[in-house]
Amino acid sequence: MSSSSSSSALPSSYSSLKGKVAIITGSTQGLGEATAHLFQERGIRGLILTGRNVERGEAVAKKINDKHQAENTEATGKDRAVAYFVQADLRKMDEISKLTQAADDHFGTLHILVNAAAYTGRGSIWDTTPDLMDDMMAINLKAPFFLMQRAIQIMERDQIQGSIVNISSTASYGSLPMLAPYSISKGALNVATKNVAYAVMRSRIKVNALCIGWMDTPGEDDVQKAVHGKSDGWLQEAEAQQPFGRLLKVQEVARCIAYCASEESGMMTGCLIDFDQSVFGGGPAPCPPPQQEWDQAKGVKYSFDDTSHWW
Repeated sequence: MSSSSSSSALPSSYSSLKGKVAIITGSTQGLGEATAHLFQERGIRGLILTGRNVERGEAVAKKINDKHQAENTEATGKDRAVAYFVQADLRKMDEISKLTQAADDHFGTLHILVNAAAYTGRGSIWDTTPDLMDDMMAINLKAPFFLMQRAIQIMERDQIQGSIVNISSTASYGSLPMLAPYSISKGALNVATKNVAYAVMRSRIKVNALCIGWMDTPGEDDVQKAVHGKSDGWLQEAEAQQPFGRLLKVQEVARCIAYCASEESGMMTGCLIDFDQSVFGGGPAPCPPPQQEWDQAKGVKYSFDDTSHWW
């Protein structure tokens, strides 16, 4: 083996994020929060957290900073804070700009962008309103696209071989009727991932997407109870039906995000990674929809016997 292909030329810890700066959207709870904590554990120098809930966002930032300070007792000044929360409504372009500006103001650069925020509102071809579609595309597609644009400007300015990780969904392959605008927005995000990855390859900026399946999050708990009328025991019932005996957990998906964001993933770019306990394309051909669910142009009822694909 030639010296150029030897692993000794690579960093000693591929998964380390030491010295890097990241923006993580949707980081006040669930997957975004778990990713922020993992990034801190792996040595991140700076984190910009964002969401609309100030109380939750500031609490997450404080918890991360307290842990950082406990582990770095000699740190002084700005080095004592690794996380900053920036309130932002991702439907508004001027608030999107605040995030990359905050990374520049607090840390002077940017290495990683994780687009984890998402809107999961329900709607079918019969009852989706223009407002629902507008909000869905604004949060799930437009915001990630223009955050990528602004992040890439900083990375290219500073000649940083950065990494962008978009959180997509297995719903992007079509999904159920009640997830029409959501699945459309995630399908478009998949295309954006590949398009942007190809565009910035010469800048050595990696862009990948995780198409995740049904995941155990506070947001999913809210949806199952408020939208689908489930009781407190819905999670245990759902997990008992899954091949691995559980739903995806935010910690394991966060590790995959960290893999894509770090040097451990090498030059991998433009990839759509299915992270789910199903194999799309495997098994019997897709079943036609139940007839009784398909004759309701005047009002759809979301009552599906198989709830294993609600994501």
